[in-house]
Amino acid sequence: MAERSTLPLPDYDHLPLGGLEGRVRALTAEEVEELLVYERAHADRLAVTQVLTARLDQLHAGAEPTSGDPGGVRPEQHSSSSGSPVSPTTSPQPMSPPPHGTPDQRGKPKGDRT
Repeated sequence: MAERSTLPLPDYDHLPLGGLEGRVRALTAEEVEELLVYERAHADRLAVTQVLTARLDQLHAGAEPTSGDPGGVRPEQHSSSSGSPVSPTTSPQPMSPPPHGTPDQRGKPKGDRT
């Protein structure tokens, strides 16, 4: 059984499902089988095993591994900026909600209803 450090995708355990779907396309059938064995022995997540099984079926049917986009952003790559993009200059003015009704339709006191 493969160890985490020897998997074809070293960051496999941290990939979200969407990231896995894109990255697994570059693997050979043997590498996908290795991931499938590892997944079944560890987390055994249904959605992940379905993705791996589907890709394995594609490869056995004649699909070729792709090179993928090496410049594409990967989940394991962190952007250089951190923190919230909201600042006092970009945040809206504070507003209190009206006591009843909406700002464009003010509520009426009970005595004024007819």
